[in-house]
Amino acid sequence: MDPKDLKEIKTIIDLMKKNDLSVFEIEREGFRLKLQKATIAETTSAAPAEPHAPLKSTPAAPETLAAAPKPIESAPLKEIVSPMVGTFYRSGAPDASPFIDVGSEVTEDTVVCIIEAMKVMNEIKAETSGVIAEVVAESGKPVQFGEVLFRVR
Repeated sequence: MDPKDLKEIKTIIDLMKKNDLSVFEIEREGFRLKLQKATIAETTSAAPAEPHAPLKSTPAAPETLAAAPKPIESAPLKEIVSPMVGTFYRSGAPDASPFIDVGSEVTEDTVVCIIEAMKVMNEIKAETSGVIAEVVAESGKPVQFGEVLFRVR
């Protein structure tokens, strides 16, 4: 990999940090790069990387990197994901309490958040039932299509 490429990747990582992005993906000229911020669970359970492992660039292909091992849980968590690109809000107004918190019970029709897209406020429903185990997205921050907003037990 060319040092210029490494510099570009470092620049992308800095932009991800600055704009609080959790995923970045680009494909050009047969080269595919996907950067994804690790969640707290992945960070604490991931094995340490080899200190001098060479970076590899591969032609556009399905992901070849294995996911970090997940902690063993009694029941798998269901994810509530963003159905669109927009700005995530946990409540209906800046001074209002959040629609739900960790520990809140939800059904398929429970409104869990609002995503603002093109000046339109879209109510997002849980579309699953259970108890909120984790709030992943941060209120007032942009979210991408398919990005995890909540995890439900």
